[in-house]
Amino acid sequence: MHAPAGHADSLPEERVTSVLIVEDDESIAAQLVRGLTRGGYQVDHVMTGHDALAWGKPDVVLLDLELPDLDGVQVCRKLRERLDSAIIVVTARGEEADRVLALDEGADDYLVKPFGLAELQARIRAVLRRVRPGGDVIRYGPLVVDIRTHRVTVSGAEVLLTPKEFDILECLAADPGRVVTRQEILETAWDAHWYGPTKVLDVHVASLRRKLGAPGLIETVYGRGFRLGDGPGAGGA
Repeated sequence: MHAPAGHADSLPEERVTSVLIVEDDESIAAQLVRGLTRGGYQVDHVMTGHDALAWGKPDVVLLDLELPDLDGVQVCRKLRERLDSAIIVVTARGEEADRVLALDEGADDYLVKPFGLAELQARIRAVLRRVRPGGDVIRYGPLVVDIRTHRVTVSGAEVLLTPKEFDILECLAADPGRVVTRQEILETAWDAHWYGPTKVLDVHVASLRRKLGAPGLIETVYGRGFRLGDGPGAGGA
């Protein structure tokens, strides 16, 4: 899964978020690759710090600190010197001193193993909002979602949403075009250990669609989940 530097510079036309996993444990890496790929991300994997530093420019770097060739904190610092990508440290080191050092050297977030896929994807969405210009305000065609104030407008008209409807919309709008699984939405908008009926999600999505009043803006991808689609004017902002 190695590629020359610059490989991740060109995103597909769908503007899929690219993720580079820097992890020397192949079993852990395989789980992350599989889960994030199913979540709609473009995922690549390298096993060493040198390979990570020779890579192009992914949107997100998931960086383990225990690498076979270089100290992970050193890799974090060098990545930050040349990239504006979001860097999330994913490691078994849970001590406060390790967290502080990694964050001081340029990491945007720090996640201690073991962790759930839904939490990781929520962290990815959160760091992308912070590192991208205007990250607190998401614009997608006629839709504007202000994360900080929880204000939503469509074609300039304010749309009043319930907290759950806003959480669902935020989950979709964080990465327009990416298919967000039903389970990911449930775990994000309800609870990380949600085991209730999934029909509740359909009810809220139906209500959200009615309120937004933009046909095709929220698409159902059967067997997978939902995404922001190419409704009238979508993708043009």
